[in-house]
Amino acid sequence: MTNIVPLNKETYRDLKVDGRPSAAHGDNLHFVQVIVGEFSHLLAHYPILFGKHGETGQFFCGAMLGFIEGENQFLDDWRRDPEFYRPLTLQRGPFYINGPELAIDLDDPRVGAESGQPLFTEQGQPSRYLQRIVWAFQDLRPGIEQTRIFIARLLELNLIEPIDIEVEFEDGTLRHCEGLYTINQEALARLGDAVVVELFRRGYLALIHMMINSLNQVRVMARTKNARLLKQTEGLVPA
Repeated sequence: MTNIVPLNKETYRDLKVDGRPSAAHGDNLHFVQVIVGEFSHLLAHYPILFGKHGETGQFFCGAMLGFIEGENQFLDDWRRDPEFYRPLTLQRGPFYINGPELAIDLDDPRVGAESGQPLFTEQGQPSRYLQRIVWAFQDLRPGIEQTRIFIARLLELNLIEPIDIEVEFEDGTLRHCEGLYTINQEALARLGDAVVVELFRRGYLALIHMMINSLNQVRVMARTKNARLLKQTEGLVPA
């Protein structure tokens, strides 16, 4: 259930929100929607791919956080290092945009937590935490439309294709990630000069190459998970 209401300092001046990364609060996602403006931040850690909305069938851009449903390999990184980039969709927490207003879901378990951060100062001004939420939406609102237009152009050029991600781990499990898509590099190489120049001038060529280069993070994630699996088994095998 949700109880989304407009946020105002008169009614919610003393309200606190626990914005820390937590599996219990919905951060245990293996794939999360992102916008093109995040690509340069995401590239250092996450594979950037395309997914499809289950209900509409429309493509969206997403960051891969794990190999199976409910697995987020980056939760510890986010908790340990506040500067480790966390996708905006998760940064926004229990907040929403309701027309021109910022709104909050009062039924979200993060809202009202004693250990949370205040939304307003004693003077009734937005706290630093709330300012960061506002900044996140300043990027998210136009970014969603920019990302939609980017994807539409790639589809026109047949530049999106399915990708098969299969990884075997030290514990013998084989993970096959389905329903993901990436850039069709063969189709990209066949584009005419005029189209390439157009993509360059629109900034799309840089985004395309960031998506391609981000695929290297799949191997990094697999190595990280294998290292954790091996650490869990230390001491179980007799010397």
